[in-house]
Amino acid sequence: MLQAGAALPSSSWDLVLHSSVETKVVLGITLLFSLISWFLIGLKLWQFRRVRGQANRFFGVLERTTRLKDAYHAVMKLPPSPYSRLFREGLSFLSDLRPGMLRDDAPATSATLTPTQLEALKMVLGKEVAAERDLMARFISWLATIGSVSPLLGLLGTVLGVMDAFIGIAAKGSGNIGAVAPGVAEALVTTVAGLATAIPAIMAYNLLANRLGVFAGELEGFANEMVGTMAREGMI
Repeated sequence: MLQAGAALPSSSWDLVLHSSVETKVVLGITLLFSLISWFLIGLKLWQFRRVRGQANRFFGVLERTTRLKDAYHAVMKLPPSPYSRLFREGLSFLSDLRPGMLRDDAPATSATLTPTQLEALKMVLGKEVAAERDLMARFISWLATIGSVSPLLGLLGTVLGVMDAFIGIAAKGSGNIGAVAPGVAEALVTTVAGLATAIPAIMAYNLLANRLGVFAGELEGFANEMVGTMAREGMI
């Protein structure tokens, strides 16, 4: 609340500088939320961009091979990525069921997996897909939380500011617009700050959630393609 005799604010920044302690506390928390939000946005966008680059490199290696055995040895030389981990997990599990099948000198065999073993292979691939999806989804929910809480925090600051303004008006015994306007304007600053924090957070959350869905769908499609290729090459 502006004190008696203080210069009337001429800008939003003046309102912040001369605001009450409660308003400054709310603005400080909102600013912290905003910084966290932008940090998470930058971090997750960088992670999705890195994973896309890893996917392009991984599938480029697969396209240069003709058999899963050759692809396995080529992928083993690549840095870890969600796609290479899924690929290795599937073939390693299959190798445990049929030892030596990944060796270059492994003899051809017509033995197939039992329905139970095939179902177990699909479960292993599904578990790896879920684990990679959960890993990429880390911290994305925080953006939704910040987007939901920030407007409420701003509203809390506004309510406290309005209460402070009316208490000051009652103490002065003056209710003209000149006495009311500065206090109400100060109170609305926190609402603006809350919305300014929430809007980018919610937009980023929707964008990242969409990318996460595409990423998970791509992994699931690749897992199904792996099973189909294993069947075509007589591995299962």
